[in-house]
Amino acid sequence: MEDFELLTKFRRDLHRIPELSFDLPETIRYVRGVLDGLSCEVTTPCESCVCAFFDVGAACGRESGGPATAVRADMDALPITENSGVEFCSAKPGHMHACGHDGHMAMALAAACWVDEVLRGVREGAACPLPRNVLFVFQPAEETTGGARTVCESGVFERYHADRIFGFHVWPDLPAGVVATRPGALLARASETHVTIHGTSSHIAKSADGNDALLAGAHFLTGVEALMAELSAEEPCLLKFGLMQSGTVCNAISAETGVAGSLRVFSDEMFDRARAGVEQRLADACATYGCTYDLDFAEGYPPVTNNAALYDLAKSALGDTLELVPEPLLIAEDFAFYQRHLPGLFMLLGTGTGIPLHSDEFRMDEDVLVRGLETYRALLRCE
Repeated sequence: MEDFELLTKFRRDLHRIPELSFDLPETIRYVRGVLDGLSCEVTTPCESCVCAFFDVGAACGRESGGPATAVRADMDALPITENSGVEFCSAKPGHMHACGHDGHMAMALAAACWVDEVLRGVREGAACPLPRNVLFVFQPAEETTGGARTVCESGVFERYHADRIFGFHVWPDLPAGVVATRPGALLARASETHVTIHGTSSHIAKSADGNDALLAGAHFLTGVEALMAELSAEEPCLLKFGLMQSGTVCNAISAETGVAGSLRVFSDEMFDRARAGVEQRLADACATYGCTYDLDFAEGYPPVTNNAALYDLAKSALGDTLELVPEPLLIAEDFAFYQRHLPGLFMLLGTGTGIPLHSDEFRMDEDVLVRGLETYRALLRCE
C-alpha cells in the first residue's frame, strides 16, 4: 500500500472512533491490531499505553540490546461535538479528534510498518539502513492528566534502552507540510491558577462596614498585568485570567471573589519568580481592602525544551526541509515529561489551514502526513 493510502486509512479509521483520556478501548484495539501483525514485541507498560519494540540489532546480525530511538504518538481525543463536515467524521457523539492525535497515530503506525518492511528486506538479504533499535510509544491522556508521565514512570525506556525520543504535533499556523522546531524552549509550562478572595459583605449604603472582595480582585488583576509586563521584558511569560466571579446582588458589597486563569512560562526559574510575584500582589491587594485569600497553582506540564544535540542531528538529517521556529510558543504539551526523562525533540507539522486546534471544525489536508512519515524515516536512519 502506498504511503498516502496507508496514512489516510489509519487516520480516517482512528478519526471515527475518538475516545478520551485513559478510556481508549477501541483505539487501543485498533493500534494493537496493526502492531500485532508486525515483527515487533507489543507490550502495555502502564494503563492504556501500547508500545512496540523492534529489535533491529538482532534482525540485522548485530548484538541485541543496543540503544533504541523512541517515537511517540498520543491517542486521546477531546470532548467536542464534531462540525468539520468530513465524510469520515466521529461516530461518537460529543467526542472528536480535534487536535490531530489521529494524524499523530497514523504517522507512527505507518513508520512502524516501514520498519517492519525494512526488517523483512534484511531477512531476504538487503542491507540494513537502521543503526538503532526502535520503540514506538502510543500514550493516553495527553489532553487531561499528562499520560506521558505514567509512561516514563513505567520503566519502559530503561527496559528497551531508549536514549532519545521524537514526536510531532500538527500545527495549523504553519504552511502545509512544513516541519519546524527549535533547540531549547519550544512550548511553555502551563499552570492553572485559582484565586479566592474572602471579604465581608455589607449593604452598599454602609460600605465602610464591609471588606470589598470585588475591589480587591480588580486591584489584584491590575497588579498582575504590571507584574507580567515587568517579567516578560526579561523572558517570555504570561498570566491571563479568563474567569472572574464575585458577589450576589448589585447593592451589596461582595464577600467573595473567585478568579481563574493560566500561567505560561519557559523555565522553572521564571515559574518560581512569577508565582512569588503573583502571591505578593494578591497579598497587597487583600491587605488594602481588609480581605484574606487562597491561592493555588496547579503543577501542570513542564516546558517542552528540545535537546540541542538532537536538534543538530535532525538538522543534519533533514537539511533545509527542517525550518526554525523563531520564538517559543505559549501552548503546553505533555511531551515535556519525556524530555525530563531522556533527550527529546518535539516538532511541528504544518497543516496550512489556520483552523485552530480544539475547534469543532478542525480538519487538515492528509498529504501533510506523508511529510511527517518521511521525517520519521530520516530520523530513524540516524546513528
